[in-house]
Amino acid sequence: MNTNRRMPAEWERQSCIQLTWPHAATDWAPMLPDITAVYEQMVQQIERYEPVLTVSPDGARHSALSVQCPTNDTWARDHGFITVEEDGQPVLLDFCFNGWGRKFPAELDNQINRHLRDSGLLSGRYEPHLDFVLEGGSIESDGRGTVFTTECCLMAPHRNQPLSKQQIEERLKQWLGASRIVWLQHGSLIGDDTDGHIDTMVRICPDDTILYTGGDDDHPGLTALEQELQSLTTMDGHAYRLLRLPLPRPIFDGDDRLPATYANYLVINGAVLVPTYGQPDLDREAISTIGQAFPHRDIVGIDCRPVIRQHGSLHCCTMQYYSIRFITSRRKASFTFS
Repeated sequence: MNTNRRMPAEWERQSCIQLTWPHAATDWAPMLPDITAVYEQMVQQIERYEPVLTVSPDGARHSALSVQCPTNDTWARDHGFITVEEDGQPVLLDFCFNGWGRKFPAELDNQINRHLRDSGLLSGRYEPHLDFVLEGGSIESDGRGTVFTTECCLMAPHRNQPLSKQQIEERLKQWLGASRIVWLQHGSLIGDDTDGHIDTMVRICPDDTILYTGGDDDHPGLTALEQELQSLTTMDGHAYRLLRLPLPRPIFDGDDRLPATYANYLVINGAVLVPTYGQPDLDREAISTIGQAFPHRDIVGIDCRPVIRQHGSLHCCTMQYYSIRFITSRRKASFTFS
């Protein structure tokens, strides 16, 4: 463990949120107006509370902070920097992103962080670990030394073989400053192509609270996950407060069920953005439950039916930064990389 280092919890004070913009050369092409409207709504809502940094290949100014560079896709959660703090200063960790185990092209997305570094816009120290695959959606931090993840993701093929579970844990402790790694053994969503990212099922909240996706007959692994969570304790030996999120009713793209989940919400300064799916009763239940975990924040619903068509949701589209200072003379500039 690196005792001088700490991975903040998502609900701590943030500097900005990154979005990587959809464009016609991505899988969003058949529905580009729909997904662009969702991204524009995200920018509008987030900028009520904090700055937005947008990355896009077209040079358009989608927010006050923008960088232009080539991209494969839009999932900033998994190709973006993971911020940790060391001696109170931000460190921007750059891990390898390989399209969730070589399922999809990722060569351009895997270079976005280096373009951001070269822009000079961000003040944090750059630390590359490009020989290790780690996606932001696969880990959750409580900000106090415990990092949660899922074995089905981090041990999945085409990520970090031949490293053992123990070797991966040792690296996570060192790089993230964690004293404890909680490996969850159960649960995944039908249609999920991330091999079981934790941010689709289990989210860590203030005051030793866990929000989690409940199971049904089609998801027995989520029922087993609920039992696993009931057996967990904090580092102080106390049980977690568990809040069960509903599972949206099935949403299909043709014959394929999509991995819709309310757990893929985004915490920002003063608010939580919650994905909704045009199911008013369940949408209201999810918003109410998330509000119990974050009672002093605005809870804002965003219709994510367009996003789920590409198997993601709000949290997958975004990445937060902590303790970053922007170079003020460059804040309103755009940066271009080819």
